[in-house]
This record gives sequence, structure tokens and C-alpha cells, in this order.
Amino acid sequence: MPQQVTSFFRRIGDTIRGFSVAQRVIAIIGVAVVALGVTGIAMWASQPSYTPLFSGVAASDASAIVDQLRTDGVPYQLTDGGSTILVPQEKVYDERLKAASAGLPASTTGGYSLLDKMGVTSSEFQQNVTYKRAMEGELGNTIGAMKGVKTASVRLAIPEETVFASEKKDPTASVFVETQNGVTLTADQVQAIVHLTSAAVPGMKPTDVAVVDADGTVLSTVGGGATGGADKQASDYETRVKTAVQQMLDKVVGAGNATVAVAADVSTESAQRTEESYTAPTNAPSLSETSQKETYTGSGGSNAGVLGPDNIAVPNGTNGNGTFNSESSTKDNAVDKVTEQRTIPAGAINRQTVSVALNSDAVGGVSANEIRNLVNAAAGIDTKRGDSVSVEMVPFSKAGATEAAKALQEAKDAAAADQLTSIIRTSLIAGAIVAAAIIAFALFRRSRKRSAELAALEQDTESLALDAGTFPIALEQAAPTVPMQLDPIPDPTPDPAELEADRRRAEIEALAERDPQRTAEFLRSLMDDRAGV
Repeated sequence: MPQQVTSFFRRIGDTIRGFSVAQRVIAIIGVAVVALGVTGIAMWASQPSYTPLFSGVAASDASAIVDQLRTDGVPYQLTDGGSTILVPQEKVYDERLKAASAGLPASTTGGYSLLDKMGVTSSEFQQNVTYKRAMEGELGNTIGAMKGVKTASVRLAIPEETVFASEKKDPTASVFVETQNGVTLTADQVQAIVHLTSAAVPGMKPTDVAVVDADGTVLSTVGGGATGGADKQASDYETRVKTAVQQMLDKVVGAGNATVAVAADVSTESAQRTEESYTAPTNAPSLSETSQKETYTGSGGSNAGVLGPDNIAVPNGTNGNGTFNSESSTKDNAVDKVTEQRTIPAGAINRQTVSVALNSDAVGGVSANEIRNLVNAAAGIDTKRGDSVSVEMVPFSKAGATEAAKALQEAKDAAAADQLTSIIRTSLIAGAIVAAAIIAFALFRRSRKRSAELAALEQDTESLALDAGTFPIALEQAAPTVPMQLDPIPDPTPDPAELEADRRRAEIEALAERDPQRTAEFLRSLMDDRAGV
């Protein structure tokens, strides 16, 4: 091994031997952390990047695709309950081509592609069923493409056409929606599903669509629409009115000095109403008018008479002239006719009541009548409908406020304690990191300083050895030369080489006095190196 390498490792060993126990522990921990970090980064970098091969596949298709991947020896991962298959990014396109050649995935809702497989000999029943399945598949694919929807299934109930118009029924639809994990459909999304389904089927209304999610929650009912049932509508209406009235009272009487309760009677029935009204127009010309007049004049005897007893005609025995006049007219006038058809959905407000309680201890300059007027306007009270408002000033209980204040203060204290603990923990971690950095920097500075001193000592020793021969011998011979300085008769012509040697000896002696242990170790190593040579 070269001398430079041996000297380098020897210096490292000397530096480590000079560490204290604490410094050695810190150095070992630092080396272990660095080794673990390097190992983790290497393992992370060596792992392949996975990309979805197929997503939203059926269980049968997923099993067939996994068998193909195992046959090809391709690593894979399953997510989303097995419906999504991940493979290394460089294998995606090859495996997709192989799956397509094998007809995978095979499960599909079909859509209008089902119509391409129908033969010319199919019956009318088969055509109707296939057309309905195609529409169900297309609607399911479209709804499944919405954000947050994992899968969707649509079932249509289309009644058969009949010549009896009074027996005609409206078509209905049932939509099953499975959302992704942690996703809940909003009211706007439910409305979109309802209107999308109803618009795709002729004669279907939005109220004829039922939507159910995977948890069994009814999002839309047939007859109730996508806004939910009457109970939910009543709850939403009460919450909306209560919030509006409460916000207004908080600004008028102060927060915590008023409480509001709203009760709404919501209709659960839906119906259709048809009204026809007729009005006679003023100064309007008639649509049609006809008149008829008859006149008859004649003379002669009459053999007719009146019936007597036993239905025997009795002649009157009179003769003379006769006249007959008849006149009639028919006029068709224009009449205004208005036909109005209205659909009354479920959820109409039949009656509502609002109750307001004010804190009499805190409310002084506001009267109950003023509060009642404000509530009437804010809640939309309709007295004709039977709505009512009740306003009372009562003293509020302070027990709940005291407990609430105590609980609030405890929550604030707990939050402050948690924040202080977090700050202390962060400070300790930061302090430990800074202390480790300072110790590492100090050790580095110390090793650099020792290396510089050793390099300087080695340079001085080598230069001295070149001038005076072997360094240890020159150092041992330096003692008898000291009394020569007491000679009163100096040499008039001193040798320059001796003066330079004396100067170097003085520098080495000063260095040995300043750090004798390090000087001894360096001289010992220098003698070992020269002995080896």
C-alpha cells in the first residue's frame, strides 16, 4: 500500500482515538443515519414506477388479467378493491395489447353496440329488449364518467304502447350509483343524474327517476324528485329560516341573547291540477248569426173539433179566416277560454310557526312588537296561510353559560398547552439538530487544525533533516551546544549553515514545549517511516 494512503488512514485512526466517548457516540449515530438514508434512497430509486393498466374492471375480468400477468411474469398491484390493476410503466402498453388480443376486459355494458349484433330474423320483442339494454348501457357509461362516480347502473321501465289513451303510463327509471371512497354526491350532481336520465327517455319526467347510492341512501324518489322527501325538505326549510332569523337577531340584541325555533308543515302529496275559465269579450262581433221567419194566412171551414166524452170528436161548427206568424234567430258569440294545467309537487309549505325567546336581562331598548315585525319580514310569514310568530322575553339560565364558558376556557387552555408542548418539542428537536451541527463543525475544525499542525511539523522536521542530517541525532546533539553561547569570545566569522541549524532547533524546541505529546507522536511516526524505508 502506498505511503500516502497509509499515512491518511493512520491520521484518521489518530483522530478517532482522540475523540471522547460522547463524540464517538454522536459520530456512530451520524454514520448510521447517513447509511440508513442512503439505503432507503437506493431502495426507493430501485423500485419500478407503477401505472394503471385497467381501472373499474369487473371481478371476472380482473381475475383473467391477473392470470395473464402471472403467466408473463409481470409484477402487479391491485387497488380500489381489486377493480384497478397497476403494472410497471414500461410494461403498460405491451400488456394492454396482449389483453386486447385475448378479448379482455370482456365484461361490458354494451351500449348501442348491442344493436350491431342483432340479426334480421330477430323478433319485435328482442328488438325492444335490446334497444332498452342499449339505452341502459349508454346511460350507465355516461353517469359513470362523472367526477366521483365509480360505477353506475340504470334500469328502465318502459310500458308497452296501447291504443287506450286513458290507460297510458309514464316510464320510470332506477339509477344505482357507487361513488369512490370518501366521495358524496352533491345535490347538483343528483339533479344532473335525474335530468340526464329523464331527458334520454321519451315521456319520462324528472320526478319519475329514482337514484340510490351504494350505502342504500335514497337520493331521489319517484314522485318526489331529486330534492329528497318531504321530511328532508321540511328540515332544510326550517334550517334556512332559522339561520336567517338568528343572524338578524344576533345583530339586533347581541349574540347569545336570542334563540329561534321554526316548525314547518310541509305537504307530502303531489298532484296535477287543471282549470278552465270562460269570459265574455266586450263589444266583440259574433262568430255566426242565423234568423228564420214564417208567416201563414188562409180561410176555409174546419172539420176539426174538440174531443168530448169517450174520446168522441165534437165539431165546433165555426168557419173563418186564419193567420200564423213565426220568427227565430241564432247567434254564436266569441267566448274567451283559458285552460291551465299545474303540477303541484310535494314539499309545499302548508303552515309555519316561528318562536323567539329573548333574554330579558340583556334586552332593554327593544320591544316584542318590533322583534315580531322583523321576524315576520325575515321568515316570510303569511297570515292567510295560518302562519304565526311568538315572541317572549324571559330570563335566560346562566348555568349553561357558565359551564360553556368553563368548557371554552378549558378548551383554550388545552389548545395553549398543546401549542406550548409542540413549540417545546420543535425547539428541542431544532436544538438537537443545531447542537449536532455545531459538534460536527467543531470536530471538523479540530481535525483540520490538527492536520494543519501535523503538516507544518512534518514540513519543519523534513527541512531540518535535510540540513542537519538525521533529525533525531541532531535533536540529541542540541544539548551540548547550549553552553557554547556563554563563550565570551565569539567566533568572528560564524558559519551561516550553523546559524540556520540553530534557528531551526529553536523552532522545534518551541513547538515541543507548546505540545510535547503531539510532537512525540509525530517524531515516533516519522522514525517508524524512516525505519521502514
